[in-house]
Amino acid sequence: MKKLRIPFFAVLGLLMTAIPALAQATPAATEAAASAAGYRYIAAGIGFAIAVLGGALGQSRVAAAACEGTARNPGASARIQTMMILGLALIESLVLFALVVVFAALR
Repeated sequence: MKKLRIPFFAVLGLLMTAIPALAQATPAATEAAASAAGYRYIAAGIGFAIAVLGGALGQSRVAAAACEGTARNPGASARIQTMMILGLALIESLVLFALVVVFAALR
């Protein structure tokens, strides 16, 4: 494995230096469109981050409430766990739907 490390990094360095050499300048009209597309990607990333943050906060509250309920009534822990898993699945599905919306918006 050590014998392949030096040739691998040599080829990688050669490929990395070839990238700027083959780059072409873009006209000003396409630069504005590329800039607007870049803002779309940034907005989609921020929107999805907000959705993930909301999902994580919701899941933490569900888990905390389930732990508190089990501590108060250990006999009902099986029912509480079932309801907790159902709630977590629904919250996670909302986050996955947000991911689908982001991919659809970027299309």
